[in-house]
Amino acid sequence: MNNKNRKYTAIAVVAIIFGMISLCYAAVPLYDLFCRTTGFGGTPVDANQISDTKNTENLTINVLFNSDVARGLNWDFIPTQRKQVVKLGENNLAFYKAKNSSRDEITGVATFNVTPPKVGKYFTKIDCFCFEEQTLNSGEEVEMPVNFYIDPEIAIDPNTKDVKSITLSYTFFNSSEEKQHKGKIKKNSIE
Repeated sequence: MNNKNRKYTAIAVVAIIFGMISLCYAAVPLYDLFCRTTGFGGTPVDANQISDTKNTENLTINVLFNSDVARGLNWDFIPTQRKQVVKLGENNLAFYKAKNSSRDEITGVATFNVTPPKVGKYFTKIDCFCFEEQTLNSGEEVEMPVNFYIDPEIAIDPNTKDVKSITLSYTFFNSSEEKQHKGKIKKNSIE
């Protein structure tokens, strides 16, 4: 290889290395600009940049309430109302009733679900009875509150603009049975 080729190769290698280092430094601000402009990667889009931004102060959405009881739990469990019309950004309070219809004291625990799934990040529960054990005596009935709000950003997000109703669903499971069997080994019969 002659000196002229070595000189061009060295210049090309230095130029490529310099270009790669420059791109590395420019990548972060360029990616940040891209995310702020498009909302990509969960970055909130600046509401002032959106031409069709609505005043979310008076917007409402229907919240539907659902309840289920898993097998093995002899409870009656219902929402006190099936639907609320909710203003975005305002705190709301809903109630569910649970009644132990068995002859025994039973402990239950509830899980929740919000549908459609794409609105889950905008539905905020401030206080609720989910994931806490609830013990009811035979025939005992209680009201359980749920305090929540819906983030007004739901009206700006292009993926959720079309949502007119949200369903909050709770399912109660019998946790007394788990306590009775805790530490016991289940024997499987092998034939």
